[in-house]
Amino acid sequence: MAARSTGVGVTTGSLARTLGVSPTTLRSWDRRYGIGPAERTDGRHRRWTPEDVAMLQEMCRFTAEGLPPAEAARAAKERARDRTRSPALTLTRSPAAPRAPKSPSATALPAVAPAPRPSTGLPLGDVRQECRGLARAAVRLDAAAVQSLLTTAVETHGLATAWAEVMVPTLRAVGRKWESSDDRYVEVEHLLSWHISATLRYVYVRSVRKAVAGEPPVLLACLPGEPHTLPLEALGAVLTERGVPALTLGGAVPAEALAAAVRRVGPSAVVLWSQSRSTANLPLARHVAGTRWGVRGARTQSPVLLGGPGWDGDSDPGHPGLLRPRRLDDALRMLGVPECPGRGTTADGSWPTALGIGN
Repeated sequence: MAARSTGVGVTTGSLARTLGVSPTTLRSWDRRYGIGPAERTDGRHRRWTPEDVAMLQEMCRFTAEGLPPAEAARAAKERARDRTRSPALTLTRSPAAPRAPKSPSATALPAVAPAPRPSTGLPLGDVRQECRGLARAAVRLDAAAVQSLLTTAVETHGLATAWAEVMVPTLRAVGRKWESSDDRYVEVEHLLSWHISATLRYVYVRSVRKAVAGEPPVLLACLPGEPHTLPLEALGAVLTERGVPALTLGGAVPAEALAAAVRRVGPSAVVLWSQSRSTANLPLARHVAGTRWGVRGARTQSPVLLGGPGWDGDSDPGHPGLLRPRRLDDALRMLGVPECPGRGTTADGSWPTALGIGN
């Protein structure tokens, strides 16, 4: 996480953009906790040295882990003193490579002033502390902190609760920030989505051996034209974590491929995900629910669950094989998933995978 320096150090504005916090926050930390720059130019303008930057990076990591700012500042300053006392024993980020001397013949790129950005605070509302730390780490583009916080949330609360009460609120906040800031923060959403997907897939891979051998899987697929796979990845990971086989086909599955997969696999159930009304294909869902599979004389059909906000306009699917779960526990019960006491639902019992987010 390197910042450009000018003169004796990095400017407050440049450092704020690098860390993903506002300049006001840096000034506040300096005033309240004494975690400020070692150098000041004439006029008391702040210039942050590499040592100052390293200390602030520690401060941001500690606050992302849930420490109050005052405690985070004390810990960051202690780390900075440790580095000063025994630099050889302290792991720090590699210093930026020295700049090559300018050559008269070198082609210089014109300097581009960064566009002014609004406050980097995300509109989280009343959420778990883990959400705030995760949001701060994502805005800083601190991949290591994001992954550490996600892993801790899953290990502490279980996947279903971590998904519903940590991952989803943070994703929604990033989405709202993106929409309200002229498509800025796309990089934050991409980073967060990638690490959430990596976490979900890790749980799936770790748990897949728990699935009962020989049992037909639950088939999970996005409808044609639907690219948003995170909710299905979450459901697939929860199913395997609880011993239920899951087969995920991913995003934008063609209609012919979906029907062929149902006939070949003979799933215990099918979950069709639609994020928006434009991809909610009710005729296709009815076709899948009516698809018969198995040996001749003993053919059967798979129940189809319609997941996602795209189906919200279809209050009556009009087919006995179509189910529309409104809550996560409804969906798990429909799929015959063993209960996991205290985990798997949001505080109000709603289905946390019914998201208005991208991935």
